[in-house]
Amino acid sequence: MLTIESTLAKFQKKEAIIGIVGLGYVGLPLMLRYTAIGYKVIGVDIDIEKVDKLNAGKSYIEHITSDSIANACNDGFEATAEFSRVSECDALILCVPTPLNKYREPDISYVTNTMDALKPYLRKGHVISLESTTYPGTTEEELLPRAEDGGLKVGEDVFLVYSPEREDPGNPNFETHTIPKVVGGHTAACLKVGVALYEPAIDQVVPVSSTKTAEMTKLLENIHRAVNIGLVNEMKIVADRMGIDIFEVVDAAKTKPFGFTAYYPGPGLGGHCIPIDPFYLTWKAREYGLHTRFIELSGEVNQGMPQYVIGKLMDGLNDAGKALKNSRVLVLGIAYKKNVDDMRESPSVEIMELIEVKGAIVAYSDPHVPVFPKMREHSFKLSSEPLTAENLATFDAVVLATDHDRFDYGMIKQHAKLIIDSRGKYREPAEHIVKA
Repeated sequence: MLTIESTLAKFQKKEAIIGIVGLGYVGLPLMLRYTAIGYKVIGVDIDIEKVDKLNAGKSYIEHITSDSIANACNDGFEATAEFSRVSECDALILCVPTPLNKYREPDISYVTNTMDALKPYLRKGHVISLESTTYPGTTEEELLPRAEDGGLKVGEDVFLVYSPEREDPGNPNFETHTIPKVVGGHTAACLKVGVALYEPAIDQVVPVSSTKTAEMTKLLENIHRAVNIGLVNEMKIVADRMGIDIFEVVDAAKTKPFGFTAYYPGPGLGGHCIPIDPFYLTWKAREYGLHTRFIELSGEVNQGMPQYVIGKLMDGLNDAGKALKNSRVLVLGIAYKKNVDDMRESPSVEIMELIEVKGAIVAYSDPHVPVFPKMREHSFKLSSEPLTAENLATFDAVVLATDHDRFDYGMIKQHAKLIIDSRGKYREPAEHIVKA
């Protein structure tokens, strides 16, 4: 007979089988953690190529080693595209994308389609945890009715929780288990089971009163960053007009030991969360008759930064007696942040598209992205250019979009004809460097 106590005991004794649906930047680190501490893990993904690669012990994400995947396979991890395998699992952790559609509105089709695929295989004892970033109310409005569609009762037969992911790819200071985990349950019993699911794997679990609270927590974390980055990006434009180096200003301001957190400007926002999460809240707020003006304004500023960089590129070429049209432009770094291969929502890609639209010949160099990947909305048939003195000299301008540590900035400065620096790597003024 199923009881909450027997369900809790399964997790505490590591007898539970963990099912992770979506084996990407969130799902894979979670799989590695559960496998490492002795749980059997079954991973489900609709991408057959990805499944085959993982089962062969190969990683497709740069900062996750193939050795770690091979070790997980040796410890019993299996990847599959068959949703029927979830009937073997005790926990179903959903780590699927939640992008925006072309109208900048939430697209939760990956979440709802996944739940629809899981429905036929749900059984008593399952705990379902959604980790994908979404608007407050998604778990109650979309997952709850689907979970109960077959006659199961949430809180008694199955347990529904929301626990937002907090991965930071490429950050060496944090691992999956060292990042505190917020968990909200649909009922008190759901919360109890959700905490039991994550406590063995995560050093600190932070229970909250509801799934809505957990959903809003994730949005606040990333909107906080988006708004502050929007502020410093706007300050950059003002400082530039006044002949002030905004990076020097931020460095000076952060010496204040209280009341200030340093955020640095750039060519726009990237990654799966920060460019997207504000739109999830603003969309949902309209249902309550609210207009989130402050959040939306920061979004407008951040969305305008790639165009600002293009304006600086055109100014720099114009000062050199050239037009952007027919110029050869090299974009340095196309991942959304330094030292990773993650391309999600990268502003570099928009910069590349804007350059191409203006009639220039665009190329890129990125040691973490050897070939331009398949993306839902963007397509370039390009490979990373070798970053040599001879090759740099063939380009009319280079745009520093992502400041990877592996770039040789001294060599770039010496051999590039024109540098458009959107990351503040070059602090000393030079005739051929334009700050953007």
